[in-house]
Amino acid sequence: MPTLMKMLPAAAAVLLLVSCTKDNPPAPVLDFVVRFDANQPRLNNLGQPAAIPPGHAAQTPQFREMSIHYIELAPNALTPLGQGAVVYHAPEVTLGGEAAVDFDRAARAGQGQTMVKINLKDVPPGTYEWVRASVTYQNYDVVFNVKKLPVVGDLNGQVGHVASFVGFNTYIREAKPKERALAVNGNRRQGFWVLDVPISAQLFSGQAPAGATTVVNPLFATSPIPPGSCVVTGKFAQPLVVTGSEKQDITVTLSFSVNRSFEWEDTNGNGQLDFYGDGATPNERIVDMGLRGLIPSWK
Repeated sequence: MPTLMKMLPAAAAVLLLVSCTKDNPPAPVLDFVVRFDANQPRLNNLGQPAAIPPGHAAQTPQFREMSIHYIELAPNALTPLGQGAVVYHAPEVTLGGEAAVDFDRAARAGQGQTMVKINLKDVPPGTYEWVRASVTYQNYDVVFNVKKLPVVGDLNGQVGHVASFVGFNTYIREAKPKERALAVNGNRRQGFWVLDVPISAQLFSGQAPAGATTVVNPLFATSPIPPGSCVVTGKFAQPLVVTGSEKQDITVTLSFSVNRSFEWEDTNGNGQLDFYGDGATPNERIVDMGLRGLIPSWK
């Protein structure tokens, strides 16, 4: 009996905890999950199907993760950028001079993972037809050839790891495509990339031409975005309705098209990305790393 008497207070505490949990369930959230789809349409800046330009080639990278620093729900096609419900905005800094996304603090996720969760009570009630997601960073693998290496000759079918920065301006302390890191400690504009080639002792970096990065916005005519930004826009098949009295979580899947999203100038016309080790032949130039569309859905 003494043992039983000692157990009663503990049992009562457990019952009280269970009761409180039932009376105060976790607040429902808006859960944003990312997906990379190689089979979605390959679109241009206006949201129209896009072929590979003459003299160029492209491949579908093997994505590992991405980073987003801004998510907005827009009620309709006439909603100006920033005038919808901005449900997520990562910190920005001026450490590099101009305002820039703080790369280390922007939300990051891989295939099928949650990018951000927002308390549904913090989302303004309304009916939303569109999503805008400002992409900052992409991490993926690409296949390339190294030609004309002294003594060795050609090394074809190599795999390189890419850190690709496509935001309007990003403050980067270090860029780490996979295991090795490149110290940057400064701002980098849209189109900056770092390539880790396992067969090389060094990391390579470069800058795509200004304005060359594809940013799909089907609302270009009614809701344009600033040049150099990477606000990818997509429409729900069924509008997302937020009432403010939700009892269950809502999951929004942001499915990005990675269909031949890595593009370069194919100077020799072989459809493959070629670098050269003879010190004389120019490497083929990477020109576009933009995602090729966004299809949002919810449940």
